[in-house]
Amino acid sequence: MKPVTLDWSSVSDAEAALVSRCLAGDEQACTELVESHQRMVYQLAFHLLGDKEEALDLSQDVFLTVFRMLDRFRGQSALRTWIYRIVVNQARNRQRWWRRRYQSAQVPLDVHVSEHGELSSPRDDCGPERLLRQKEQADRVWQALRDLPFDQRTALVLREIDGLSYEEIGYSLNVAVGTVKSRLARARQLLRAELQP
Repeated sequence: MKPVTLDWSSVSDAEAALVSRCLAGDEQACTELVESHQRMVYQLAFHLLGDKEEALDLSQDVFLTVFRMLDRFRGQSALRTWIYRIVVNQARNRQRWWRRRYQSAQVPLDVHVSEHGELSSPRDDCGPERLLRQKEQADRVWQALRDLPFDQRTALVLREIDGLSYEEIGYSLNVAVGTVKSRLARARQLLRAELQP
């Protein structure tokens, strides 16, 4: 393997050492890299895809890609941000594939309600009824999030759930900070409209 020139200005000393050890073929370093990022990768994949099995499958693909492309990592961002970019790109590709393959099998919500009816709303605020309402509200929020355009959903998840800065999101999505702010504003506006009673 040829030597790699890195700009470590955005990478901590520990990350730089970890990347160097991985590139040198140190299996323990590769294990450390996976262990330190696997939860973040899975959670982002789940928030973008909305399916546990798909998120697990995507997580495996992401780490295969990370190790295949690690020699291209130049340290222009934190390692975590570089991995976010890989997750987002693979989730986008998987969602496009899924949409093409399964779009005909989807049933509009109004058709489902007309065929199966709606749940009756509980009258009191105690016990199982309250828990059911909370679960329904959470389901409603997740559905509204899934209904957002992929680019807007991704920006919102990276900002509000994963806590990335505008600059980190811009790098992960390969867009300008102004585009990140615009996508976030549109996503929040759509969510508010969808979730109003």
